[in-house]
Amino acid sequence: MHVVDFSLNAFSFRSASSSFLLAFPALFSIVNPLGASLIFAQATAGRSPREILALARLVSFYSFVLVMASVWLGSIVLAFFGITVNALRVAGGLVVAVRAWALLHSPESVEAQKEKQALQGGRTVMASNWADAAFFPLAMPFTVGPGTIAVAIALGSGCPADEPFWAYGLGVSVAAIAVVLIVWAAYSSSEKLVSMLGITGTRIVSRLAALVLLCIGVQIMAGGVQGFVTDTWAHLSKVAATRG
Repeated sequence: MHVVDFSLNAFSFRSASSSFLLAFPALFSIVNPLGASLIFAQATAGRSPREILALARLVSFYSFVLVMASVWLGSIVLAFFGITVNALRVAGGLVVAVRAWALLHSPESVEAQKEKQALQGGRTVMASNWADAAFFPLAMPFTVGPGTIAVAIALGSGCPADEPFWAYGLGVSVAAIAVVLIVWAAYSSSEKLVSMLGITGTRIVSRLAALVLLCIGVQIMAGGVQGFVTDTWAHLSKVAATRG
């Protein structure tokens, strides 16, 4: 009996670790904390260090809530609208791949879009109460945008049938927590990162992350296509067996 429990625990650990290794690079690449920290530094220019730290902490908390809600409640939303997991995987993988392709070939345009979201025509910088901008636009859509939400829902709904859901979900959740902690650290040290990496260094990191993100997007989309093919084959086999 002891041997059985040990094997189950080992299997659960492998499931959690594999889901973590899948979810962490996906979330890290699409959030891109290092690149976002440069724009965050612009959005918080003129603020005191205490206000920047408090704002980074609040933005990270809101981002954590958005990602975790997408991971754990996304499947319920899909079921409500009658959307299958395979459809989400194809759509989410396509969104991620398109975004990664744009970031890989023209990071300047992606940075300009992010900057527009964060600064909101300068209102973020000039706002008298910095907390008003913590959720919108800095947490959503600047840090956690539609692409991140799509990836989080796809990850949360992508547990293989032969793996325990709690172990898979634990791995994805730990990956989300790790990414949010990196966001908090990057935003809190945004001024230091600006001076250390600079624009060129950040774009190099962004391109490397975009390459990984492109591969992950293709993998997610391929999983959805494979699911459609498997379901279609099973349906056709069932129909053939019924007629036979």
